Amino acid sequence: MKKTSLDLTQGSITKQIILFALPILLSQVFQNLYNSVDSLIVGNFLGTTALAAVTSCADISQLLVGFFTGLSAGAGVLFARYFGMKNYERLHDAISTSLIFSFIIGITMMAVGICIADVLLNIVACPADVYDEAIIYLRVYLVGLLFTSLYNVASGVLRSVGDSRNPFIYLVISSILNIILDIIFVVVFKMQVLGVALATIISQLLSVILVYYQLTHAHDVYRIDLRHLKFDSTMLKEVISLGLPAALQSCLISISNLFVQRYVNLFGSSVMAGVGAAKKIDKFVGLIANSLGMSTATFVSQNIGAKRIDRAKKGIRITFVLAFIPVAIIGSFIYMHADMAISLFIDDKDAIYYGAMMIQTMMPLYYSQSINQIMLNTLRGYGKSFVAMILSLIGMIGIRQIFLAISFSIERNVNHVFLGYPIGWIFSALFVSIYYFTVIRNKKCL
Repeated sequence: MKKTSLDLTQGSITKQIILFALPILLSQVFQNLYNSVDSLIVGNFLGTTALAAVTSCADISQLLVGFFTGLSAGAGVLFARYFGMKNYERLHDAISTSLIFSFIIGITMMAVGICIADVLLNIVACPADVYDEAIIYLRVYLVGLLFTSLYNVASGVLRSVGDSRNPFIYLVISSILNIILDIIFVVVFKMQVLGVALATIISQLLSVILVYYQLTHAHDVYRIDLRHLKFDSTMLKEVISLGLPAALQSCLISISNLFVQRYVNLFGSSVMAGVGAAKKIDKFVGLIANSLGMSTATFVSQNIGAKRIDRAKKGIRITFVLAFIPVAIIGSFIYMHADMAISLFIDDKDAIYYGAMMIQTMMPLYYSQSINQIMLNTLRGYGKSFVAMILSLIGMIGIRQIFLAISFSIERNVNHVFLGYPIGWIFSALFVSIYYFTVIRNKKCL
């Protein structure tokens, strides 16, 4: 395979950020597409109860998947740093150690997750009428955790060296397979939620096969030989110092979401189904912030490694501008057509009402999520992963949970849950921005 890495320390900043972020954005679109297809098929072919069952598992799966996503994002900062420094020997050591570690942690969490699946459903107070379907879906879905772990680290390697195009292609292929298998398993073979879960893990396996084929066959600086992987305990400390805070941040926020889901579950299956559909739409709109945030981390880290501090700072400013227009346009459209968007997933009148309410509560404040993602990844790019974790947790968990506890003690209103999401974004963005501008911004070096 030909060389696919890209040096982000040279050339037009705006052009490079756009070209690097666009495949990430498109890959996340397709990743969310096949997750949304699950909900579309479940809602339209299996009904409200089945959709509520899958929704009950959504925050649990995000908890576990988020851990690996955060780990790979943090480790990717280290990969990008060594790539920017042109220290390819240390780059290989970091990649090799991370791949071994991801296999160990992936298979461990898969086994533990399957064993405690019932406990996880009890944490989110899964209602009795959807429990049987939820436990089937969750246990099968958890088998794919190993594939999730391996894919995230491997694709993180590619993005850290400037290749965001191939991970996009692999996700398109796996997304198409997932859609086909959804139809075959659910519509043709009537396998219910079991078929949805099987379709997901099979498509995940394919993405792993594709990305590892590139890692082992590309004629580039990141090429690896699986037969000669080595585990470097010193390098593991560096990987953990950057990757673990990001992983724990994602994980703890997801745990917080489990308890937020408990508030939602108090209002019954129609609200649960509506919220499940609204979360799918929320993820699509949030892809802009996520893709630009991930691009910021790689861009900043490569330029810090190359000692191009001013270029890193300029890239951060440009990213803020790039995020504003698409968020405003897409957010406004979704706000005005919230009912129609929710109805794509479910035809229950009450579910559509509550899903639209959630969307219209969140959309006006959505740019705060972009600020939050860009600044969090800026701190990670500077190697301040632990600080990013702490400040994000204070805003996204501490402030939000305090707000929910106080507001529900005054009035039991589901709209408080919806408002809690942008409140978390706003405060987290505020905290990380203050840290950046007061501690990092005016320094010439780390």
